[in-house]
Amino acid sequence: MIHIIRNSIPNLFTLANLFFGFLSVMSSAEGDYKNAAILILIGMMLDSMDGRIARMLRADSELGKELDSLADIVTFGVAPAMMAYYSYFSSFGIVGMAVAGLFPLFGAYRLARFNINAVKSSLKYFTGVPITAAGGLLTLLTLFQLKMPGFIFVIAFVLLCILMVSTIKIPSLKEIPLPKYGIIITLFLGYAIYIVFKKEQHRFPYFIYVAIPLYVTFIGYQWVRTKRKQTAK
Repeated sequence: MIHIIRNSIPNLFTLANLFFGFLSVMSSAEGDYKNAAILILIGMMLDSMDGRIARMLRADSELGKELDSLADIVTFGVAPAMMAYYSYFSSFGIVGMAVAGLFPLFGAYRLARFNINAVKSSLKYFTGVPITAAGGLLTLLTLFQLKMPGFIFVIAFVLLCILMVSTIKIPSLKEIPLPKYGIIITLFLGYAIYIVFKKEQHRFPYFIYVAIPLYVTFIGYQWVRTKRKQTAK
């Protein structure tokens, strides 16, 4: 029983990531793009935790890897594309729908290619931009697209699609110690959330009050754990 519970914990984080992607799509459909962006950012936190928790608990599994890919295509492929569609591309009718749909299509291809080459891949770099990074960038671009010319937003959108399926080598940062990398992500997310909501704090999704402390606690625990291992040596 304990073994089953231990193996299920990472998958629960992955499923939560997928659920927040679904909630983001709903927020985009309602025109609440800031809330949709925050929900994707929460998904980013959960996505950065599930794999590490699986390794920490020694609960890695093929099921978890496949589930992670399915969650990523929803939260970082479909959800950002829906934000882009409802906030900009919907005004172009069926053409806009077709263009917005390119993002999850290219993202799905990128994930499939990564999955079959995962064993051969170097720890030092990714081939093409990961869908998580592309989805996060598209989310931020969509939030601020009203402040830029439309053609620049379209070019950036298409460029992100192409970069995902390109063969460009992107540094993976996997060799950066986890505590430092985790703190960098935490500070970035905290700053992004502050910029988005500094004038509309009352619109915070309640989930953020759980997600941020949980993520910071996890990073803190990992930092202490790493320090203890270094001291033991």
